[in-house]
Amino acid sequence: MPAPHTPDPAYGGLLLASASPRRREILTRAGYTFAVHSPGVDELDDAHGDPVALVTENARRKAAAAATAYPRACVLAADTTVALGNRILNKPNDRREAIAMLLSLNGRTHCVHTAVATVPPGGEPRLLFETSEVAFYDLPQDEIAAYVDAARPFDKAGSYGIQDPGNPLVRDYSGLLSNIIGLPVERLTAPLAALGIHPDRVART
Repeated sequence: MPAPHTPDPAYGGLLLASASPRRREILTRAGYTFAVHSPGVDELDDAHGDPVALVTENARRKAAAAATAYPRACVLAADTTVALGNRILNKPNDRREAIAMLLSLNGRTHCVHTAVATVPPGGEPRLLFETSEVAFYDLPQDEIAAYVDAARPFDKAGSYGIQDPGNPLVRDYSGLLSNIIGLPVERLTAPLAALGIHPDRVART
């Protein structure tokens, strides 16, 4: 994956408004050329709110901030959260919280929600939404703690990464794997094409 670069303010290509290395990798594997800008907006983080509304508003805020900073760019922003019913599990603050989150998901099925916003130059954010489901094995607490210590998933919603090598947590999932990782790239072909953005090579699997 090429190193991201912060573009000139006059940049007019695809701009990923995210600091996530996983979203960069997904876009790169899909064959897109892009620049990266992390807008640093204040995000909603309501543990007992509406997870769909939360990710939608956060994606909109990121996209709007990036579009203001780079008015000629075609902006792509996203926000992902894990939800157990209406309980929202965003990124953990520390090891204790990460273990507690995983214990709450232990042996259960939860949802992963992602909202994506695209913004044409001088236009308004256009939003799409994707949900996947993930089922966890029922594991003893010491195995969960060992995963946290090995993977250190403190930058991941729900305190886990489905793509982590040897992940012992995930029994099964339904929906788009890319969505669970953080960007449902299979749904972006048409929205990005509408902005004049197309892959410049065949996607890598």
